[in-house]
Amino acid sequence: KEGLYFKGPAKVYEGEEDALKGVLRGDVVKGDVVVIRNEGPVGGPGMREMLSPTSAIAGRGLIKDVALITDGRFSGGSHGFDVGHITPEAAKGGPIGIVQNGDIIEIDAVKNTMSLLIPEADYAARMAAYKPLPPKETRGVLAKYAKLVSTASEGAVTDKNL
Repeated sequence: KEGLYFKGPAKVYEGEEDALKGVLRGDVVKGDVVVIRNEGPVGGPGMREMLSPTSAIAGRGLIKDVALITDGRFSGGSHGFDVGHITPEAAKGGPIGIVQNGDIIEIDAVKNTMSLLIPEADYAARMAAYKPLPPKETRGVLAKYAKLVSTASEGAVTDKNL
């Protein structure tokens, strides 16, 4: 919603709560690209909404100076340079899972591109070695949901193959 281009070092968090703590601790500074992963349909499970981290970023006066990307989602209440619904999500082996702290991320809304600026050999090695985190839920309805749900780009539905 706000801005057409952003480039900066990644600050990587493995979920909403981890990111919120990092922002409130002061770990996130002007120019950072906050990466919140494992919040997509499978990783959440349920595609959690990232209003708390964006609100904390705004509260620290960084709303115009920080970008945030996530495999989770945003509501209409979030402001700033935010990119959500990243697919494939980290829990399904998507590239968001291989981003490391300090990696440079470039987001160009005019060109409709988002790039992880690391050497191709490093990218290939990281992707080959990447193992998603174990599921947060292993029993019950949320575990069943995580096993059945489609990607965000396919609507995060559970009856796609019926």
